[in-house]
Amino acid sequence: MTIKTHSISKQVANTPTRRDLLGVAGAAGLTLLTPSLVHAQSSEVIKVGFISPRTGPLGSFGEGDGHVLELARKALAGGLTVGGKKYKVEILDRDTQSDPARASQLAKALINNDKIDLMLTTSTPEVVNPVSDACEAAGVPCLATVMPWEAFYFGRGAKPGAPSPFKWTYLFSFGVADFVKSYVSQWAMVPNNRKVAALLPNDADGNAIRAAMLPELQKAGYTIVDGGAYETGTTDFSAQIAKFKAEKCEILCTFPIPPDYATFWRQAAQQGLNKTMKIVQVAKTGLFASNIEVLGPLGLQTSVAAYWHKDFPYNSALTGLSGVQLADGYEKALNKQWTQQLGATLSLLDAGVEALKVSSDPKDKAAVAKSLSTLKTTTMMGKVDFTKGPVPNVSPTAMIGAQWVKAPSGSKFKLEYVLTENASDKSIPVAAKLKSYS
Repeated sequence: MTIKTHSISKQVANTPTRRDLLGVAGAAGLTLLTPSLVHAQSSEVIKVGFISPRTGPLGSFGEGDGHVLELARKALAGGLTVGGKKYKVEILDRDTQSDPARASQLAKALINNDKIDLMLTTSTPEVVNPVSDACEAAGVPCLATVMPWEAFYFGRGAKPGAPSPFKWTYLFSFGVADFVKSYVSQWAMVPNNRKVAALLPNDADGNAIRAAMLPELQKAGYTIVDGGAYETGTTDFSAQIAKFKAEKCEILCTFPIPPDYATFWRQAAQQGLNKTMKIVQVAKTGLFASNIEVLGPLGLQTSVAAYWHKDFPYNSALTGLSGVQLADGYEKALNKQWTQQLGATLSLLDAGVEALKVSSDPKDKAAVAKSLSTLKTTTMMGKVDFTKGPVPNVSPTAMIGAQWVKAPSGSKFKLEYVLTENASDKSIPVAAKLKSYS
């Protein structure tokens, strides 16, 4: 009897009560709900990919990106409100190491593994085009800046006069017309024979400039002496230098990466070409003090076209900073001279965040792409308007003439970057007249 009682008691003890059943059901329900809850929580986070060249031959472009991204993350720390709903924002930044293949791989990883909602990318076709192509193929909205728009649009397969083949990828940046306007305005300040030595690489930049800009300079009355499409990494420019000297060119127009330009210009100096040049117009490499400083005295009076300068009269909508505040803050924080890419990178973040804000749903990729296609805003680089063209998916930005000169006595830096003309945007102040190179 005792044994029986014991077995019954044990049975009763092992029989689940109604409370137990409800508890189990509740736990099971929670287990079933957990994926949904996780999904709901993850959907409250907007993931933004950011790809740029921080190291390698193009590393000068990305030198200040870490500082600018830190400013953006601080500005977005409280979240972003879209349509009355607040979202957290994560910026996932990646370094291409100046390798186009790596740029493509990084983009695909951010798309497939990190499930980003928006891609931002900047600085040269070697970065922007492979990233944009990956986004176009995957149906992910992408906004880019800082490369000739012709190399972005036609260089990726679009045809003149035909509908745009791009639904997801957009660029606000300068184009050939912006270069020509700045160059013609700037070159008129120094007496010269209007003979232009064109040194253009066999890459997306060089080929776009050769096809589109050289004919426009000819129309403006300049004689073009094309040195031919050289390969990146060329170590002997003797043939080009000899040709430019024989034609008595007084203007150099070039779009090289930094190592190639240093090689070319040192050889040009050894062979006397630098002494006959009235204007040395250097795109790409000429943008950053670090690339000009390595040339020593050969870098002084180098002419450039600026897509941003700290004296541009536009503030960042995201951070509230003026150009001077951004430049001064960078120099104080890193003890390095400010670069024009600071303003361009912050402009990209400004425009990207604005596109998210005006979209109907920042987690809906089609909605974000639509907001990009009609985006109108003002960044530190100036106005962005995707409704005007000159072609779909592109909003052109100004190029302003500038020159590297010796910094005044007492400056902590060797060079100063001064604005010399403003034909593309009269609201930008001019600081000095262009000086002759030789």
